[in-house]
Amino acid sequence: MKIGLIDVDSHGFPNLAIMKISMFHKRSGDKVSWAEAGQYYDKVYASKIFTFSEDFDFTSIEYWEIERGGTGYDIKRRLPEAIEKCDPDYSIYDYPFSIQFFSRGCIRHCDFCLVHEKEGVIKTADPMALNPNGKWIEVLDNNFFANPRWKESVDYLLAQKQKVNLHGVDVRILNEEQAYWLNKLPLKANIKIAWDDPNIDLTKKLEEVCGYIKPYKMTCYILVGFGSSRYQDLFRIMACKRLGITPFVMKFRDYENNQTPDRYQRDLARWCNIPMLMKSTGFDKYVPRKNFDCRQYLTESEWANLNKPA
Repeated sequence: MKIGLIDVDSHGFPNLAIMKISMFHKRSGDKVSWAEAGQYYDKVYASKIFTFSEDFDFTSIEYWEIERGGTGYDIKRRLPEAIEKCDPDYSIYDYPFSIQFFSRGCIRHCDFCLVHEKEGVIKTADPMALNPNGKWIEVLDNNFFANPRWKESVDYLLAQKQKVNLHGVDVRILNEEQAYWLNKLPLKANIKIAWDDPNIDLTKKLEEVCGYIKPYKMTCYILVGFGSSRYQDLFRIMACKRLGITPFVMKFRDYENNQTPDRYQRDLARWCNIPMLMKSTGFDKYVPRKNFDCRQYLTESEWANLNKPA
């Protein structure tokens, strides 16, 4: 069969489902390629991760059969078991890294997150084959240390002798032993932690963790636009900044794509996520456009509270 692949998002990161589909069909002797306008395919697979991604123009190709999957189309859709078990086909992309999961699912039930609905409770996953041309490993576990076999995962990563980019570290459960092994990993980039809930003050926990891990090694994702006030957004950002942890604003997008980031959220993200801008200018002095400074986003009493010594 002639198989056509479509990565709808094309967001600068390889689509794991598409890579597994490619490997499955190549092993079956089928001809596999990216779907191109004006071509005919016996079967087309389209994968979409984000609901806000612009959809592919399916009228531009001809096909006998089509499969659409991914969270952007249907959160309940799953790959057939025979495809899920395949290793990824890295040859269809040109990325210098490997993707790895040691667990799927999560121990949390966060209202803003689809992981628990999509993947369920946390469960250990067997490592996949690595990219033969990979120079580092992107570890995409949602909650790396919630996996009861996390130490085996660390041992695996150390044995690969490649740099590691660790995406999902839950600072709320991080302990001294886990931090010790984190420090042993050859990190490609900062450890990704998060302070999503504005109603939980993680300051003391972050101070504790900074006793185990150098703060400059951590980036803390700050979720805005989901039940938080502007004051709560700035409070979390400033708490991280005082500790030496790099804050990074994540603008909330809902699954139905009914909520888009407003001007305040875009201003905050631009100021916070450009390190040189945040270091050189306070948000209250940031002027994102003519005749407007961001001090107007909070009251004077809120600014006074933010500027009190910790």
